[in-house]
Amino acid sequence: MDWPSLVTLCDFLATFAFALVGARIAAGRNMDFGGIALVAAVSSLAGGTFRNLFLLTSPSWVLNPWLLLPVVVAVIFTISFKSVAPVGRFILSLDSFGLAVSTVSSAEFALKLHAKPVIAILMGLIGGVTGGLLRDLLAQIPPVLLHRETIGTSCFVGALALVVANEFHPHKLVPVFVGGFFVLLIRELSIHFKWNLPKVSPK
Repeated sequence: MDWPSLVTLCDFLATFAFALVGARIAAGRNMDFGGIALVAAVSSLAGGTFRNLFLLTSPSWVLNPWLLLPVVVAVIFTISFKSVAPVGRFILSLDSFGLAVSTVSSAEFALKLHAKPVIAILMGLIGGVTGGLLRDLLAQIPPVLLHRETIGTSCFVGALALVVANEFHPHKLVPVFVGGFFVLLIRELSIHFKWNLPKVSPK
C-alpha cells in the first residue's frame, strides 16, 4: 500500500471511529436520529474543519466528500444495532486511534503549509480535541477533555514529537509514526491507570 492510500485509509478509519463514538454517546442520551447524526458528524469532522479554517483553507470534507461516508456508516450502524450501551474498551481504543490520526494529520498539514512549528503543534491539538469537546457539549455531559484521560496532553505531546522529529528526519513517514505513537501511548496509559492532570482540591 503506497503512502497516499495509507493516509486515505487512516483518515477513513479515524473519521469512522470518532463518528461511532459520537453516535453511541448520542444514542445513550436518548437523542433522535437527527441528533445522533449531528453529534456523529460534529465529533468526526469538527476538528479538521476548525484546523483548516484557522489555516485559511477549505474543510477537508468539502474537498473530499467521501469523508462523509464513514459518518453515515457509523450512524446507520448505531441505529440498526440500537447501540445505546456505554462506550466500551474496544470503542475507546478506536477513539484513541482516531485521536492519534487526527492529531498527526493536523500537525503535518500545518507544516506542509509552511506554518511555524508552534502553530503546527497548536493545529495538532485543535484537530485532535475539538470534535470530542463539542460532542460532549452537545450531549450535555461533562467534557472528557476537561477532567480525565489526558486527551489534550496526549495530543500536545504527539504533535510536539512530530514537529521535533520532522526537524531531524527528512522522511515524512517517520515523524508521523513517532507523533502517533506518543498520542496512543499517553492516551492508553491514562485510560488504563486512570491518569488525569492535577486538579484544584477543595479546602
